[in-house]
Amino acid sequence: MLKKSLLDSEYRDGLNLDQGAQSPSDSSGSHDTPDKVAPAEETDMLSLMQTLIHLLKSNIGTGLLSLPLAMKNAGLLVGPISLLAIGVLTVHCMVILLNCAHHLTQRLQKTSVNYGEAMMYSLESCPSPWLRTHSMWGRYTVSFMLIVTQLGFCSVYFMFMADNLQQIVEEARTTSSSCQPSQILALSPILDIRFYMLTILPFLVLMVLIQNLRVLSIFSTLASVTTLGSMALIFEYIIQGIPHPGNLPLVANWKTFLLFFGAAIFAFEGVGMVLPLKKQMKNPQKFSLVLYLGMSLVIILYICLGTLGYMKFGADTRASITLNLPNCWLYQSVKLMYSVGIFFTYVLQFHVPADIIIPFALSHVSESWALFVDLTVRTALVCLTCVLAVLIPRLDLVISLVGSVSSSALALIVPPLLEITTFYSEDISFVTIAKDVLISILGLLGCIFGTYQALYELTQPNFYSRANFTGVHA
Repeated sequence: MLKKSLLDSEYRDGLNLDQGAQSPSDSSGSHDTPDKVAPAEETDMLSLMQTLIHLLKSNIGTGLLSLPLAMKNAGLLVGPISLLAIGVLTVHCMVILLNCAHHLTQRLQKTSVNYGEAMMYSLESCPSPWLRTHSMWGRYTVSFMLIVTQLGFCSVYFMFMADNLQQIVEEARTTSSSCQPSQILALSPILDIRFYMLTILPFLVLMVLIQNLRVLSIFSTLASVTTLGSMALIFEYIIQGIPHPGNLPLVANWKTFLLFFGAAIFAFEGVGMVLPLKKQMKNPQKFSLVLYLGMSLVIILYICLGTLGYMKFGADTRASITLNLPNCWLYQSVKLMYSVGIFFTYVLQFHVPADIIIPFALSHVSESWALFVDLTVRTALVCLTCVLAVLIPRLDLVISLVGSVSSSALALIVPPLLEITTFYSEDISFVTIAKDVLISILGLLGCIFGTYQALYELTQPNFYSRANFTGVHA
């Protein structure tokens, strides 16, 4: 089962921006509620191991490869400790989200609720008359943040693929069979990074037009295989000959730490997956065990790759660790394999915002225009992610920007507020309220200052020159 199909089943039940927004193909069941489970879904539930694998896949993407640079921005001591703290807070917020959803399903006598519905139903029972009247906007807000986050991920994927494709193509003349660690030489690129983005664009447009789940499942498998192979080779390289870290700063500048926050929160991509995964489990009561085990493995992986990667490359650490690999055919294949995996992952991630926006668009046109509007919206969304990548061709800054703006809201700001609004009428303790307010304030501060610092970096005079830098291990 796909990450995409999990989110489809979760959000098609109640996440359309307009309750009348339905695609023609869905008209026969235009008002199914989340408590109605299709027979096909009942026979396609996930085991404990399958759920664990999906949880790991939903958290391992391009954000993982940017963590060595994040450690550089925080410092060799502060980085791992801060990443652990953010990981623990993120997992705690996932548990909050699960508890609130479970409580609301019992209160409302529903089988399940999704993230947006949980926000809406909790506001309906809060003490503020104004919030009760505008509770629907809670669902709209979560939907909007989910769209922004997923399209941000897709823009990052564009830049990641373009960066790696540029290195593979332009360093081909110097690529050798020797993979010994060597000096990095800065070279002027032959072609601008934007050229590679535009080269990838038509292929992605064609790919997102595929809506058949069986075909997409093949792509999901290919993405998993290529990602796993790439990660094995990356770890095999970085654990060899690590220099003494004595010259690396333990604490970095506070301004770069703000970029660390955005990159770190960006890496925890799976907060939106916890409710769909629990809904699809054969034994949902055991999901907490899967969550704690899976996220513990994710946090350990993040800290190990980030710390070892920074120790290995030091001041030369790049926006993605793949860009630091030696210029030999073995590690060029790693860049190619991971890029192929990200290419297919783009297609899967893209369907999340598409399945929210397209039904809303189709509700405003006649059936004869439905196919044209569907294809046009898909193409426009892909072009939008490309335009964002072209306008900001810095992988590290976009990761920090997306993480600070939207990922922090979904992962750290909204869940604590959701707990307060859900349990406020049921004698929630002052300690819990204080804890939730503190977490939300920390998330909000990280969002504000992380966004400011990322935007500030974009205004610097050497922004575009650094965007077009490429390196060769000579």
